[in-house]
Amino acid sequence: MDFNSSPLLRDLAARIRLFVDEEVLPVERTVLEQGFGAALPEIERLRSRLRAERLLAPHMPREWGGGGLTLQEVATVGEVLGRSVIGHYVFNLQAPDAGNMELLLHHGSPEQKERWLRPLAAGEIRSCFGMTEPELPGSNPVLLGTTARREGNGTEEKYQLDGHKWFTSSADGAAFCIVMAVTNPDAPRPHARASQILVPTDTPGFEIVQNLPVMGERGEGWMSHAEVRLHGVRVPVANRIGAEGAGFVLAQERLGPGRIHHCVRWLGICERAFDLMCERAAGRELAPGRPLGSRQIVQEWIAESRAEIDAARLLVQRTAWRIDHEGAAAARDDISLIKFHTAAVLQRVLDRAIQTHGALGLTESTPLAFWWRHERGARIYDGADEVHKTAVARRILEGFGMKRGEE
Repeated sequence: MDFNSSPLLRDLAARIRLFVDEEVLPVERTVLEQGFGAALPEIERLRSRLRAERLLAPHMPREWGGGGLTLQEVATVGEVLGRSVIGHYVFNLQAPDAGNMELLLHHGSPEQKERWLRPLAAGEIRSCFGMTEPELPGSNPVLLGTTARREGNGTEEKYQLDGHKWFTSSADGAAFCIVMAVTNPDAPRPHARASQILVPTDTPGFEIVQNLPVMGERGEGWMSHAEVRLHGVRVPVANRIGAEGAGFVLAQERLGPGRIHHCVRWLGICERAFDLMCERAAGRELAPGRPLGSRQIVQEWIAESRAEIDAARLLVQRTAWRIDHEGAAAARDDISLIKFHTAAVLQRVLDRAIQTHGALGLTESTPLAFWWRHERGARIYDGADEVHKTAVARRILEGFGMKRGEE
């Protein structure tokens, strides 16, 4: 495995780093102080510049207006963007849109691609993904209460969707939602019962009940997580993505690259938090001539953070390389490993950085408090850490002869 970047990629990463530092971070300050909506006009101005320079959606093929980068190359760029609260959004590489773009690119019909993928890749619209439900455990994704029943015949045949979703991230202002719903309740395998269906958010019966308060903040627009109800929502059968009953398979395929996107963003957050911690340790004096960084415990935090970030990066790069060269199925253990390992590193680095800043770390003077509130969920969403650890350990133990019934 070769993790060396090409000269072109290094130049691109340096160019993006400069743009983030000089153009994005000043707008980030508006987000932290006034909210996402207040910063949106400036964000759209930045997006227009990037669109003209063909730097939007670097993960998408060039024929779809993207940068044509491989997943391993996206990992390099994504880490740079992760240094800012809005870095991924400014470059149209944000969740859940990035994953929805990849899903439509590989499995959408020609009509779906033209209607939804093209404007999504251009940053003209946003989307959301409706899977998690409040009444059922998200740790068991085959348990779904939302249903999609066929009605009508021929070209008039439709799905009627009824159900309740929550943590439908970025539904506020989204143009469409990809809804996971049970279409084949009698399928012999639970993993073959659900399908993914495109639902325009202006369809009658699609209701955003509320933006959920997360750590006390409801958020707005892209920076929000919604509770959604579907009351007899009717859409054409042609809005289904892929085969009927293939929803779980598509979700798993979407999550592989999606977890790379998350992990490199977390690494970018770690690097920014690390820089802030070191600057504080070097510049803050406990007494004249006694910088905070002279304390052994602070030095320990810095050394451990450096080791953990670098180790996590190598694990993520290995996983991205394997997905690019061998496919997501072959890298499924690696995908689980990076998810829980990088999420834990993120939490530890943020905690150390906040502690180093003292009371200042609890304010909005730095992005640390924002990340602490909004990234604690890293150990829960996309599969709780405990689920990933159990899955990896089970497969390892099977290699040592342990049968499923012996768990």
